[in-house]
Amino acid sequence: MSDLPLDQVRTLLAVVDEQSFDAAASVLHVTPSAVSQRVKALEQRTGRVLLLRTKPVRLTESGKVVVRFARSLAQLEQDALGELGLGAEGTRTLSIAVNADSLATWFLPALAAVPENLGICFDLQREDQDHTAALLREGLVMAAVTAAPQPVQGCTSRRLGRMRYRAMASPEFVERRLTGAPLPQLLPTAPVVVFDRKDDLQDRFLRALTRRRSFTMVRHHIPASESFSDAVAAGLGWGMVPEAQAAERTLVDLAPDHPLDVPLHWQQWKLDSPALAAVADAVAKGAKRALR
Repeated sequence: MSDLPLDQVRTLLAVVDEQSFDAAASVLHVTPSAVSQRVKALEQRTGRVLLLRTKPVRLTESGKVVVRFARSLAQLEQDALGELGLGAEGTRTLSIAVNADSLATWFLPALAAVPENLGICFDLQREDQDHTAALLREGLVMAAVTAAPQPVQGCTSRRLGRMRYRAMASPEFVERRLTGAPLPQLLPTAPVVVFDRKDDLQDRFLRALTRRRSFTMVRHHIPASESFSDAVAAGLGWGMVPEAQAAERTLVDLAPDHPLDVPLHWQQWKLDSPALAAVADAVAKGAKRALR
């Protein structure tokens, strides 16, 4: 194999981004059969299975390598067309993974500072900060806000700052469930609000508070940042709330001397891309204003 045919590489990327052969065919203005034939031809050329035909489709390890190449190539092409004045406005698409709490607080104002004349179209994927690096590794995004300081292969990493969380509850919940005994004794059995099944902030706080390793309590899963804080304010349970959101609600800080800080980093592919560099600069400046 001397090269990777670009039409086949772009087709694989479209299937991954659109999550199906039919949707990719619509974007590429070809038939689903043509999409399938191109992907199959690319697999024959590389001698490897690149895509699992599930719903949605999933990349194999070899497929992730090809998709990273395809996304890098697409970004370089967009940058070149933009500098030549040949690209249509808004065609520089940047895919970024970001955690929900950053998305709900400081991240969007940071993106708004990116110069509009760059014509960047943002494609944001929400994921827990402990898992965003995996999307980089798989080639699904080009940059990520992540808790992982160690750069993913082929990426650079820069520290953004620390997002501070506090164990919060409504005054009514404190009176109903957290009075009459020390907090380390009461909190592990009180109902708790968690973002989703990947969210371990509440358990991390409890382990530091009690020195215990596991806990069994009523857990309410609220997978939206604003709704999470609203659920805590409504008295559904206690939870780790970002400082910025806690200040907007009537909540009680259960342990003022024990905040939980989550270090955040910006990782991006090693590309000489003016668009990506501008976004990285805006994100770093926004983080400096909002994070510790």
